[in-house]
Parts: sequence; structure tokens; C-alpha cells
Amino acid sequence: MRHRIPLALCSLLPGTALAANLDLSIELPRLDVAEYHRPYVAVWLEREDKSVAANLTVWYQQKKAAPAGGAAPAAAPAAGAPAGGGMQGGGNAQGGVKWLPDLRQWWRRSGRELTLPVDGVTGATRAPGEHALSFSLADLPAGQYKLVVEAAREEGGRELLDIPFQWPAKDAQPLKAKGSRELGAIVLGLKP
Repeated sequence: MRHRIPLALCSLLPGTALAANLDLSIELPRLDVAEYHRPYVAVWLEREDKSVAANLTVWYQQKKAAPAGGAAPAAAPAAGAPAGGGMQGGGNAQGGVKWLPDLRQWWRRSGRELTLPVDGVTGATRAPGEHALSFSLADLPAGQYKLVVEAAREEGGRELLDIPFQWPAKDAQPLKAKGSRELGAIVLGLKP
């Protein structure tokens, strides 16, 4: 599966014009657990001062659309039950926004300041497997950055990987990181 989101990054990054791409492959491992829930995943670019240069993608449980012909109002949650539902289950109409703070690093860096969903950035959770993404870095100013990938899963763990890189890249270069539980192989391809 390949997604191309050229305008998402361009709209977030002021600066110089460079024709270049960032190709990314994210592996979500298939886990042999009793109750599997797809992970929430956030991917962003971080500057040397740890500020966010751009949110590239955020996968979380999306709000379910109302069925055609109108829907009966949802039953009120039981006392003490979360209003936003769980990370995957629950069949709620609110989506999983309530659980986005479980992506702790991303939430502290920029997630809590966003109005979700963000067009071109947010999307539904993904099944285990390899997921290919591509972004235009046309407006990314020169500098030192980190690609950061964070995953959190209900009844599971949390894992964060980063790959430092210099921009603009002098050569096409694949950079890699490997997770140990919630994330598999992460491959960052830079095209100058």
C-alpha cells in the first residue's frame, strides 16, 4: 500500500524550495497475543531543538460514519466509562481521540495542540504488515532532523524509534531502524 501526500508537508513547512522526496516504510509486526488491537502510530519530523518540523501521519481509530437514513442516538456511556471509547473496540461514534495521549512523545510535542482530524495527515489504524508512504520535502529548510515513529497499542506496549538525518541529503540513502515489539523495520529513503 503506497500513499503519496505531497501537499501535507508542503503546507506545514515554510522555507526554501527543494525538489526532493522522503520515502518511508513502516512495518507493523504481527503479534501472537490473545486480544490484538491495531496500534496507534504517529510519524513526525523533529528539529535539533526537539520541536516538531512537520507531522507526517497519525493513525488512530476514526469516528464511525452515521448509517444512511439517519441513526438512532447512541446510548449514554455507563457511569465512569470513557466517553471516547477504546483504542479499537467498543463500536463508539467518537473515534479513539481520547487514547491519542498514549502516543506520549507525539502528544507532548504537538498532538495536544492539533484539532483532529488533520486533512492529509490523520488516517485509520493499519493492519500488521509493511506500509509505504511518500512525502515531498520541497519546503523543508536545510538542517539536522530526526524522523520519529511512535506506536502504542491497547493492552499492549509503546515503542518509539528515531532516525537522524541531514537535510538536504547529498545522496539517495536508505536509513534504517528496527523495533523490538510494537514496531518492526523502519526504512527511511531520502531522495535529493
